[in-house]
Amino acid sequence: MAVTIQQIADAAGVSRGTVDRALNHRGRIAPEVADRIYRIAEEMGYVHRARKKNAGRKRKIGVVTQLCKSSFMLEINRGIREAGEELKHRGIELLIEERESVDENEQLDAIDRLVEQGICALAVMPVDCELIRTRLNSLAVEKNLPIVTFNSDIVGTKRLCFVGMDNHRSGQTAAGLLRMLTGGEGKVLIITGHFSSALNNQRVDGFVEEAKRICPNLQIAGVQASFNDTREVEKIIENALLNISGINAVFSVSGGQGGIGQAFEKLRLEKRPFVVIYDQTPKNEKIIESELADFLIDQNGFEQGYRPPFLLANYLMKGQLPETEFMYTDIVIKTKYNL
Repeated sequence: MAVTIQQIADAAGVSRGTVDRALNHRGRIAPEVADRIYRIAEEMGYVHRARKKNAGRKRKIGVVTQLCKSSFMLEINRGIREAGEELKHRGIELLIEERESVDENEQLDAIDRLVEQGICALAVMPVDCELIRTRLNSLAVEKNLPIVTFNSDIVGTKRLCFVGMDNHRSGQTAAGLLRMLTGGEGKVLIITGHFSSALNNQRVDGFVEEAKRICPNLQIAGVQASFNDTREVEKIIENALLNISGINAVFSVSGGQGGIGQAFEKLRLEKRPFVVIYDQTPKNEKIIESELADFLIDQNGFEQGYRPPFLLANYLMKGQLPETEFMYTDIVIKTKYNL
């Protein structure tokens, strides 16, 4: 015998109208009450008429990434793939658009391709620009498309939430680490990826802000963009160490960090600068193990790729909103002893 809305209402201790609003996503209901109703309905085997109608049809969630060939994407992509496998059992298919660059038009093309394929939700690593901001808001408002940003965020959008590292706080963390290493004296060279990257800028801003506060005698020798390229990182370090005296620390916030060791080897330094890098990848593990860097700050890339599809799936199937707007992953500090 089919389970009725009244039976669910009796089990949940609420009115029939409350159950109806929750199951049909109409009106305002306290999240904890809605969660209880969804759970009870599922336990009792209730089949919503919309589910009957859509039985056998897969819901499509779009995923858009950038810098897909960068080493830090290995763990993010692993999380996306694992989420995709698990969500198949819930009738959800992930459609993934990977892009190599941070070009806004290229990302807009990826988003539009997914919309044309009929996605009903979107997880995106956004390029922080007005073109993408406008498109995401258009999809959220006009098409009622739920959106979650991950790894990188974009201000002024109607996304449900952001999943990723608190990049400003991680920059502050790096300042604290380099104060311990340098004693708060000397000069630090900062290497970023792209000046257009909000993620990179937040790390740099957090570092500079905290360094000025806790070690004012540690000067900034410069902030240079490497475009996440190993050769460019090597050239930046080589030129800086040859032309600026007193550099005793390097803070690298993005990719291409293999160039650090190459520069040190080429310069044949008696004592290398202290170094803090980002992301636990196989290449960066070798850098730490070879004692070419002192600390590695990891952002839990797997979780950043894994969690957004589930947040969107829960919203589509249960009307369940994320618990908070900013779902920060851990800031993990690694040395050669705890890789």
